[in-house]
Amino acid sequence: MSSMQILALNSSPPFSFASPSYQLKKKTTARRIRASISSAKSSSNGGSGSFDRRNMLIGLGGLYGAASTGLIMPGHSIAAPIASPDLSTCKKSTLVDGQGNVVVIEDSCCPPYSEKIVDFFPSTPNRIRVRPAVQNMTNDQIAKYKEATKRMRALDKEDPRSFAQQAMVGITPQKPLQIHNSWLFFPFHRWYLYFFEKILGKLIDDDDFVMPFWNYDDPVGMTLPSIFDDPTSSLYDPLRNQKHRGSKIIDLNFGTELGTSDEELIQLNLDLMYRQMVTNSKTPQQFFGAKYLAGDVPNPGAGSVENLPHSPVHVWVGCEPSPETPFRENMGNFYSAGRDPIFYCHHMNVDRLWNVWKDISRRNRDPRRPEFLEASFLFYDENAQLVRVKVKDCLDSSLLGYRYDSVPIAWMEKTPTPSFPRGSRRKGKGRMKGKPRVVSFPLNLKSPESVTIKRTIKTRSKAEKEVSEEVVVIEGIELNFGDFVKFDVYVNSPDNAVKPGTSEFSGSFVNVPHTADSGAKTCLTLGLTDLLDDIDADEDDDIIITLVPRKGKVKIGGVSIQFLNDDD
Repeated sequence: MSSMQILALNSSPPFSFASPSYQLKKKTTARRIRASISSAKSSSNGGSGSFDRRNMLIGLGGLYGAASTGLIMPGHSIAAPIASPDLSTCKKSTLVDGQGNVVVIEDSCCPPYSEKIVDFFPSTPNRIRVRPAVQNMTNDQIAKYKEATKRMRALDKEDPRSFAQQAMVGITPQKPLQIHNSWLFFPFHRWYLYFFEKILGKLIDDDDFVMPFWNYDDPVGMTLPSIFDDPTSSLYDPLRNQKHRGSKIIDLNFGTELGTSDEELIQLNLDLMYRQMVTNSKTPQQFFGAKYLAGDVPNPGAGSVENLPHSPVHVWVGCEPSPETPFRENMGNFYSAGRDPIFYCHHMNVDRLWNVWKDISRRNRDPRRPEFLEASFLFYDENAQLVRVKVKDCLDSSLLGYRYDSVPIAWMEKTPTPSFPRGSRRKGKGRMKGKPRVVSFPLNLKSPESVTIKRTIKTRSKAEKEVSEEVVVIEGIELNFGDFVKFDVYVNSPDNAVKPGTSEFSGSFVNVPHTADSGAKTCLTLGLTDLLDDIDADEDDDIIITLVPRKGKVKIGGVSIQFLNDDD
């Protein structure tokens, strides 16, 4: 969980960034909330150089529409693109407050639209700009960043390049479209940042302008960057968790109360980064997330990094629920996250991690399916021109004219350690006492639950493990996507040893609040191959999966073991 106008094929009407009112669908009076979402009826616009406002793709307003036939390249035999919505039936977006009331965002309008679209054509850049780590920025870079953001904030709110409009990109009133929790997450945000950065550079007349990344994956970057914590700066946002300012170390697994020292938390963060970037990212599907095609149910499953650390960073920065911030504004809810300038610095690091992942192993490559490569988005560029872009044109960041500053990657050598030394399990140590109780699914996860899963294949060779990854899939995860939901997953965790710093910790499911959809489902896929080797369990006939609820209400549909190939 988890702005600009990235229409994916077509667009919709303009936003209002003024504080809109919202109403409870009960006996309540309207209250005020800094949100804006609404819709307007639209008619078709013909012509090859125009787009139908009803045929929009994921873009302006985060997901103002779906892919239309423009996603398909002639000659390609691929699944149908995402069906485009009819904006004439668009409904106001809703959220859910702390009392479970459905809240309708009243005052709003849709993003600006243009009848002319130009296609993005990749070309060799004249130079490669280097995006710096925020702590390595020069005084000149900081001054330019603040001034550019100040000028963007000063633009008319109806200008598609304005900060007000850019902050709305993540909103998704055109249900049920969704770019989170799928393989669209990385390319969508890469294009989003590309044009956002271009707009800032144009506003200060600097073609070499670059934005920084917040590399919270390294100890030197594990606090809120000071340039965002100056109340007099254009980069400041008052709607942040005030307990997490200054020297407070970020918790990349936020939501699991640890009560640890700063040094211990830093080590846990490094453990988590290794797990998410290596152990849980052996295949493209694990890293990018599940494929999302036309006719598919939204939220098929997030990739490893989108889940952690991306989602916990959102919630860690955002406010705790209160009368003033009922939905964890700003960063803690996708509807408002883009209003905080640190959102873009956060996603710069997520984008950087995409590049880092591809350098870790020869197996780590982008998906090759044409349904992924030909997916399209629409963004407004620095000249307020609507541009159609494709996923295939953003896979190599150097072709977009940028790279990231080289910084230490401490987590690369920080492999988690098992609760007990290798071999001790064969002597009866490090095992759960007794057998887990029989669990029936679907399961309302209210307390830690363990289930024994039979393994169909074991003791595979190194070569076999190179081409196929054993994974545990938590299926049919049913929740209200408007809630902050989190649960942890452990494998063969011995009694009283349930903690994130051990090899038995497989990962977490985290949902950043964003819609009021209750009963929606998704899944979580976690790697087993390295984990079972680490805990000396690769020869076991079965394994014990333990689910530990941390935040929110969630129902689990089932747990299974599967095998993923690189081409899945």
